[in-house]
Amino acid sequence: MSNPYVFIVGCPRSGTTLLRHMVDAHPEIVITPEAHWIPLWFEEGAGLTAEGMITPELIARLLDHPKFALFRLGRKDVIALAGDGHSLSYAALVTAIHDLYGKIRSKAFVGNKTPDSARRMQTLHALWPEARFVHLIRDGRDVALSLRAWPRVTQKRPGTLPTWKDDPVSTAALWWELNVRRGREGGRLLGSGLYHELRYESLIANPAEECANLCAFLGLPYDDAMLRFYENRPRKSLSARNDWRPITPSLRDWRTQMPAEEVERFEATVGELLDELGYPRAFPSVRHAVMEHSCKIRELLTQHSLWPARQ
Repeated sequence: MSNPYVFIVGCPRSGTTLLRHMVDAHPEIVITPEAHWIPLWFEEGAGLTAEGMITPELIARLLDHPKFALFRLGRKDVIALAGDGHSLSYAALVTAIHDLYGKIRSKAFVGNKTPDSARRMQTLHALWPEARFVHLIRDGRDVALSLRAWPRVTQKRPGTLPTWKDDPVSTAALWWELNVRRGREGGRLLGSGLYHELRYESLIANPAEECANLCAFLGLPYDDAMLRFYENRPRKSLSARNDWRPITPSLRDWRTQMPAEEVERFEATVGELLDELGYPRAFPSVRHAVMEHSCKIRELLTQHSLWPARQ
């Protein structure tokens, strides 16, 4: 057993925070805060030697990173893990950080939830060949609704993409497609032993069954504490109102909350993926003008510098 033990990934606004709380409530595993830096820094090579060994510069960068501060680990403890800053590989350092995070919380198994890592599964697999991946997928039309209602969307992608202001629906559709397809492609390369695909809708409708299946994949005994995750809500949690509610039907429902014109545009843009995933379309066929518009948005985005390049 090696940590990170599991990575929870998926398109942002797909319910990964809920899933994190549920898994974290299990008595044997804990999930760290989001850590986009884990695969990114390795890909960049900044603060690493040509052989992938860490340097003092990387440790300094890590300790100053606001996201790493969410791990709430002592500076002295992290510095001690790094040793002299020259004889430890990047993978070994991150493993040691996760081990320490779990030790403080009296749990041996430690995972990470970072939705965007769905696009970097190959990098993570190369660093930790035995790590498991749980890919949460949600109907993209509900994801689009959630993205548009997200206060921080204009500070993050897809809200920073050039087409968001004029056409957030098509932009959200393409962003959802990108993340879902990258995650599924990575899963096919990993195989069923390391990859588990989970639907948000089924998690909400059948939480006990889905959690039992998830525990079997993780090699852990099922514990119904996962269904009572909200009992562990931090007293000072800023997100208590939304993130820590008991399992309830989703607040987002594209059937009643998304105008028909927007549904048609979304389905024109990524209808094939909806079909592949078994999500029924409201528009089995779309108007030619709508399809032409979707094609133009796709061309604009995929050629833009902010669009994630193929790894």
